[in-house]
Amino acid sequence: MMPVVKETKTDMKPHKLLFCFLWLALGACTSGPLPSLAETSAAPLPTTLAVALSPAAALATSGVPGEGTPAPASVAAINPLTGLQVEDAAVLDRRPLIIKVENLPREHRPQWGLNQADHVYEYYTEEGSTRFAAVFYGQEAGQVGPIRSARFFDIQLMQMYKGIFIFGSAYEDLLTALFSSDFSSRLLLEEPDSCPAICRYDPNETNLLMANTTALRPYIQERGIDDSGQNLSGLAFSPQPPENLQNAPQIYVRYSAAIYNRWDYDPASNRYLRFSDADNDLTWENEVYAQLTDKLSGEPVSADNLVILYANYVEVVKTEESEVYDIDLNGDGNAYVARDGKIYAAHWQRPKMDDLVTLTTEDGQPFPLKPGRTWFEVIGLSSRIKQEGETWRFTFYIP
Repeated sequence: MMPVVKETKTDMKPHKLLFCFLWLALGACTSGPLPSLAETSAAPLPTTLAVALSPAAALATSGVPGEGTPAPASVAAINPLTGLQVEDAAVLDRRPLIIKVENLPREHRPQWGLNQADHVYEYYTEEGSTRFAAVFYGQEAGQVGPIRSARFFDIQLMQMYKGIFIFGSAYEDLLTALFSSDFSSRLLLEEPDSCPAICRYDPNETNLLMANTTALRPYIQERGIDDSGQNLSGLAFSPQPPENLQNAPQIYVRYSAAIYNRWDYDPASNRYLRFSDADNDLTWENEVYAQLTDKLSGEPVSADNLVILYANYVEVVKTEESEVYDIDLNGDGNAYVARDGKIYAAHWQRPKMDDLVTLTTEDGQPFPLKPGRTWFEVIGLSSRIKQEGETWRFTFYIP
């Protein structure tokens, strides 16, 4: 059986904004070997494994079912971020849109458009909070948001996806870094003429900043921004999961007393459904959950794949008054992947700055994601894992 670390409680006090900052000096910052999951050694990969190609080579015979449409008899245009067929291959000949979406305050939930994203990254920002970076490529969303400000980690996402970044603002030093980068021409903020692409929702009340991905494309063209197709290859997909006896019908990911979530496997949809914190849990003994829906569609927020990435959080600013982090997602590290109600130990790698994060099995073979939407939970190197029967709990810590 896989050794697990018992979850440790720390003395905590409410932040002045009711957020709890969780961090603990727990030793070295290096990534060690990942414990093997119980009864999952050397399972052969399914023979239907297909590695997604770049958009330029996206016409591939994969046999992967389409996004709501049957695959044609000959070839299909395959989205390299989802492994799914797209109806119009032209949607792959453009850059992904990366939109920064808030997770707090709770009264702004549910968010709009998360279920239309191909990839969603959740990561710790500061003062107990997380934010989402949602990547839109194969599908459109009439509303996405609420949009919030950038963080240093978004620079790496822009390098990985070679996308167009829509965000609300940023720290002064980060804004300088963004607008000094080689992708500065692909940064979009709210402008007097940016509506309906980027505009305010309910301006007399909540005044939330929102984006419309359908309207963004002509707006991008009008501004003369390069929106050409990019190489997004590297991820592997298969409808059939690798052999595994380790069930994972419920997975918890806790970032702080204010932000914690649970993913429940739903056999009917063969997806994981997200349940989010409904109240602060300062004692670590009274988590309260509410199912998260997508306000755009009214459907439960779901993921075909849930990927837990262990990464080094690097202090940029750390004072009694504030904290700012970057996240080092270069090189390689440990990961877990949940799909089809199972969980697998894995590794992530990103050898070059413009590479996507790709996943391998413990023996170095490409890990086959289920075709569909993937959520990435980015946690610190010292984060704890606890297994109780078939329930898995990941608790965020940083050295």
